[in-house]
Amino acid sequence: MSTVANCPTCGGKSVIKEANGQTTYVALQDDELIKKVGQLKKAMQKFKDKAEALEQELDTLRTQ
Repeated sequence: MSTVANCPTCGGKSVIKEANGQTTYVALQDDELIKKVGQLKKAMQKFKDKAEALEQELDTLRTQ
């Protein structure tokens, strides 16, 4: 997943790219933002599922 941040010039959301010591900002379009939000939701759901599984395993170990 690419790095997304606020552009220092316009304040809009943009993708950061670094090459040869220079940082460039490429503005994100609405459809790209929707895609990024979807990727973040999927990543957070995976993390949540993993955390819940670890909590269940911990509870099981505590009761033994």
